[in-house]
Parts: sequence; structure tokens; C-alpha cells
Amino acid sequence: MVRRKRNNHWLNTRWSILTVAEWIGLFLALCGIISLFCILFIRRHTLEYHLDHTFAVKDAEYFGSALAMADPLPVEGNDIEVLQNGDEFFPAMLEAIRAARKTVNFEAYIVYSDEVGRAFCEALAERARAGVEVRVLLDGVGSSWSLNNSDVRAMKNAGCKFAYYHPTHSWRVDRTNRRSHRRILVTDGRTGFTGGIGFAKQWGGHAQDKQHWRDVQLRVRGPLVANLQSAFQQHWAKTGGEELSGADQFPGLAAAGNMKAQIVSSHSFSIAPVPLVQAVAFAAANKRIWITNAYCTPTPDQVELLVKAVKRGVNVRILVPGENNDQPLTKSAGRGAYGKLLEGGVRIFEYEPTMIHTKSIVVDTLFSMIGSSNLDARSAEINEELEVVVYDRDFSRQMEETFTNDLSHSREYTLEQFRHRSLWERTVEWIAYPFRSQL
Repeated sequence: MVRRKRNNHWLNTRWSILTVAEWIGLFLALCGIISLFCILFIRRHTLEYHLDHTFAVKDAEYFGSALAMADPLPVEGNDIEVLQNGDEFFPAMLEAIRAARKTVNFEAYIVYSDEVGRAFCEALAERARAGVEVRVLLDGVGSSWSLNNSDVRAMKNAGCKFAYYHPTHSWRVDRTNRRSHRRILVTDGRTGFTGGIGFAKQWGGHAQDKQHWRDVQLRVRGPLVANLQSAFQQHWAKTGGEELSGADQFPGLAAAGNMKAQIVSSHSFSIAPVPLVQAVAFAAANKRIWITNAYCTPTPDQVELLVKAVKRGVNVRILVPGENNDQPLTKSAGRGAYGKLLEGGVRIFEYEPTMIHTKSIVVDTLFSMIGSSNLDARSAEINEELEVVVYDRDFSRQMEETFTNDLSHSREYTLEQFRHRSLWERTVEWIAYPFRSQL
């Protein structure tokens, strides 16, 4: 009993003699541990899919099966146009903003204070001064560090409603790590744009050199625009606490074409819907799976599905960035999967002229998927993403033509190259792999 009292007395004395600096150090260490836990372990739940080839993309059950965690009913009557590179999509988007008469809703991951980003800031501010309701929602990490406060003030002073999604000054570290990776522009509730682009000078031009990237963007007309508007509303209500309603936001939309399509959007703390779409598409393919992705780190079950597709005669090709890559660590984290893919007959190509930022999948000249998601753990488990899936033969044929054209500017990465990569490459892969969800 006496010994226990002595021990307690020693502990009390030891804690009482800690200096202020030591207490501060303990507090900071605890904060660091909590932050690391939030970053590494708070994420969306994902499932592994080990599907068999029991139906095809052309079968009636395909669309509902693929979009079971999103909306299994396709929206009909749409016109969806693929805009190639900044020379096409930036003028089209700026024209739509300048033509708006009632509302403009703009959400983006990257807006920089350069000639491209500032052109959009000025166009949005001009519409607000003209009496148009303009809402601007930017990601707190993707944009805030490279967008000048003066440009933000100019938009606010002009009358734009402005907010950052999960701003960096929040004490919620888990929220700071959960980014909105979505890109949405809707004008007057009638015309929409989405994809994976950034509003910065590297997306300008026509991929003519290493300073101008290769990318695509979609222009959407028809009933699907209401779904894009709804996706914007999800984040705006969460960030701005404001409901969007009425004819200026959700007008009646007549058919603008004959394409069937749907929106797939991911949300925090829900089972990831995008990997299911990908898994069902890979399992249902009969002829070809052509993937273009800027940051490709496939999971073991995705590798398995793609290799199984090759075994039943499907032409599987993956197009990724080559030496021109703005995120080399992400490439290293994913390259470990190349061996099993190449051994299984999947062909991998690296785009040579510049950084390719496109994120698309086209299957059997019938089903296409374009949006903001990368084929990686961060998109599946953490970021809030948005994809457009199109069930249309003519549109998919256009996507295959785009893929074929990009392939003509690419070099095949072979199994021999993989097996003979350097010790340095293998070391970086080994180091980067555990952190693949954060890259």
C-alpha cells in the first residue's frame, strides 16, 4: 500500500514538473496523431467486386446493374457534345456565361489567377453586375492557394455569391482532406458543362506543346442538365445553406437529342458508386474496354476484372501520361499494378506530346463514362466526384475515335520495360504505394 502511494506521488510529481514547452509539444503531438488518423482512415467505404461475365453491355439489365448505387434509370432526350482541348471548351463555356440571362452556377476544383482563370472570374462578375444570379463554389484546396484574394473580392463586389467547399482554415482535418473534385457549369438551368478540366493556362490551346495539356469537356443540353444542377445544389446547400428552386434554376427541359445518359456523383460517407459502374462495365464487355486516365492506380479487383476480360477476347487498352506527368508519385504508386495487367494481356500506352488529363472509359462502342474521377483510391474513397455516363452508340463511336487519335501519339509500355525498370523506380513505387489514397 505504501509502495502504491509512492508510485502515485512520483507520477504526480513527474507531470507537474513538465515545462510549458513540453506541454505544448505533447499537445502538438496529439494533434498530429489525430490529423494523421483523419487523413489516412476517414474515407468512403468501398467494396471489392469479383464479377463474372453473365450479361453484356447491350443487354437490358446492364444499365441498372451498373448504376445501382447511383440512379439506375437513364435520362433520355439529351444532346451531349465532346469539346476537345481549351481552344474548344473555354470559348464555349465563356460564351454560355456571357449569354446567361437569369442564373449561372459554377463549381470547380482548380481556378488560378492567370489569363484563363481571370477570364472566367471577369465573365462571372460581369453577369452578376448585369443582374444575373451568379453562384461560384470552388474547392478550398484546389483553388484557394493559386487564386488571388483580389479576384475573389472582385467577384463578391460584383454581386457573385461565393464560397469555398471545405475551406482550409477549418479545424475539421477530415473535411479538409475530403475535396470536391467536381466541375459543373449550368447557365439558366438549360445548358450544362462538366468533365475534369481546370481553369488555368495549362488547359488552354490545343495540346500543342508540353505547356498545354490534352483534355476534353462535355457540353450537355436536354433533361440531364437538371441532374447537373442537382449535383451543384448538393454542394451549394451544404456550403452556402441556400436552396435553389424555381424556373430560373429548374426550368422545364424538352428533349434536345436522342442520347440516354445519367449522372454518377459520389458523396462523403456513402459506398462509392463509381467503382461499381467501372466493375460492371469491365465484367459485361464483349469486344473492347478503352480507358484514358490521368492518374491510374487500379485496385487488385479492377486488375482482376480487366485480365478476365482479356481472357474472354476483349481488347483492353489503357492510355496514361508518359514522361509529361504533373504527379509522378501517383504514377509510381500505380505502376506496381502494371505487371499483372501486362502479363494478363492488357495493353498500356503512354501519351507522349504533353500531359494528358482526360478521364474516360468507352466499352463495346455503346457505353461511355467521362468526368472528374481518376482510376485511383483518392477518387474512389475520399474526393467528391461527378461522372456522366452515356448509353449511345454514336457518342461512343466518337469517344473511340478520340481514343484512337490519342493512341496515335502514344508509345506502348511493354512487359519487358516493366521487368527491367530501375531500382530507383521500384523503390519509389514501394514507398509511394501505402500513400496512394493521398496522392
